[in-house]
Amino acid sequence: MDKIDKIIVGISVGDLNGIGLEVVLKTFMDKRMLEFCTPVIFGSTKVVNAYKKLLKIDTQILGISSLNQVNHNRINVLNIWKEDVFIELGKATRTSGEYSAKSLEATVNSLKNNDIDVLLTAPINKDTIQSENFNFPGHTEYLEANLSGKSLMILMTDELKIGLITGHIPISRVAESITPDLIKQKVETMYNSLVCDFGINKPKIAVLSLNPHCGDNGLIGKEDDETILPTIDGIRKTGKLVFGPYAADGFFGSETYKQFDGVLATYHDQGLAPFKALSFGNGVNYTAGLSEIRTSPDHGTGFDIAGKNLANPSSFKEALFTAIKIYKTRKEFNQLSKNPLLVK
Repeated sequence: MDKIDKIIVGISVGDLNGIGLEVVLKTFMDKRMLEFCTPVIFGSTKVVNAYKKLLKIDTQILGISSLNQVNHNRINVLNIWKEDVFIELGKATRTSGEYSAKSLEATVNSLKNNDIDVLLTAPINKDTIQSENFNFPGHTEYLEANLSGKSLMILMTDELKIGLITGHIPISRVAESITPDLIKQKVETMYNSLVCDFGINKPKIAVLSLNPHCGDNGLIGKEDDETILPTIDGIRKTGKLVFGPYAADGFFGSETYKQFDGVLATYHDQGLAPFKALSFGNGVNYTAGLSEIRTSPDHGTGFDIAGKNLANPSSFKEALFTAIKIYKTRKEFNQLSKNPLLVK
């Protein structure tokens, strides 16, 4: 099958001591998956074969040394290192962090060069991956630094899409970081993504409050009344359907979120805690706002179950299907709008 007929999915292996490669291999145990895309795992056939043997997974792979050798009917493993790597399943080591960074860097470079169409990242350990070349809190910040656009982390299912106004920062810095400009930027990014990436013509967006009970008229904080509310009102005057701020506890408890196409949480755990309570294992992490498409599963490295053949590939599968769907939706939108700035 020609490349034009199939979407090439570049897969970074994540932390080698975690469950990343396990969920990748389990995802492609079903050969029908190759009808949807051409997978390219950026890593090492030695490492992948070691995992196959350990987990007794009979997923057939094809080792290649160049993307020119990609076979669109096989699971390709691009060898980006040849040396043996010492794997210590379930442990956070500098070695596993180093090779997760190598895989990510090579995959992103191929994405930038249009050698692959979308990026699917297996989980990294945010501590052991740190080095002179990787000095970021996580994938999202690294991708924003290496691709064009302003990123927005969106955790999503078909029913719920939660974006974060502030991401991987200490809770002590959240209030000072939430400015009118930042709110406007995140609303704009989510709005554009809902339109271009998800095909929603006139999306409705909810913004959550920073303080409990929206600050109770200033008794528990003034940020909601003085910063968030007037900014939302100003945005709505431009024609965008943006509402809030909503107190987060009641918003999720009463299922108000079902009335909106997208939700913006003010800080990381305000959005991710309810999301994972509602959808953990079936959710997808999507990095919106960038020139390229990246998704990942909604879980971490899973060191506690690494090598035990217990990892569930459901979230990774959803991340794969989501990346493919977004790619097609964005392509269709670009063809209709004829906007060259949004074309991959």
